[in-house]
Amino acid sequence: MFANFDINFIIFGIMPYAALTILVVGSIARYDRDQYTWKSSSSQLLRRKQLILGSILFHVGIITIFFGHLVGLFTPVWVLDALGVPYALKQWMAVIIGGPAGIAALIGGTLLLHRRLTDPRIRATSSWSDITIMVLIWLQLAIGLLTITQTLQHMDGSEMVRFMTWSQSIVTWNLNAWVTVIDVHWLYKLHIFLGLIITAFFPFTRLVHMVSGFAAPFRYLLRPGYQIVRSRRQDPLPKRDPKSTPAE
Repeated sequence: MFANFDINFIIFGIMPYAALTILVVGSIARYDRDQYTWKSSSSQLLRRKQLILGSILFHVGIITIFFGHLVGLFTPVWVLDALGVPYALKQWMAVIIGGPAGIAALIGGTLLLHRRLTDPRIRATSSWSDITIMVLIWLQLAIGLLTITQTLQHMDGSEMVRFMTWSQSIVTWNLNAWVTVIDVHWLYKLHIFLGLIITAFFPFTRLVHMVSGFAAPFRYLLRPGYQIVRSRRQDPLPKRDPKSTPAE
């Protein structure tokens, strides 16, 4: 019965859809039921030391990596061909830009994680999800940097095209997309697997505040009307007649 079972099919064929479903449904449910928890829960007031440097390095690095993966994985291959962008050039750009960004995010994440684990007050106010998601992101950054050692061995861009094909096939509901990455290096597989775990865990952590950051400009443009700061007085005082005699 299990002779043809392949764990690759579970991880790269089924898990992406499960993780995306949990992400969307979980985020909507949390926003609908627990809007007061939809925040970053900053601990700046408890201790600023390490926070500023760690936060800047982490956020600059992680945002660069996020949009780099978004553009890199979901840009159709035919667009690169139409623009005449060599696959090798795109691969070098990923290493040159993604490498320093990953190092910055890892250093910043280390400072933030150390701060959260070693400060008694911050540790006491941290939930299990705060620590778990930070550890998962730290591991993901470390593994992502390790994949560069494999990337440098095939700078022609062939492996990059495989990951692009897999990602875009998932979006287009190609159930055979998992076959594309079945024989890539185990570091890449672990990187993808951990990324899917973080995606599924997203709605249950403080990471949801990222959605607010992206959605805020659109909510402002689509707001139903102007906010009334001070309402107009409905019962103004009658004007006093200057000729009238003041009451004694």
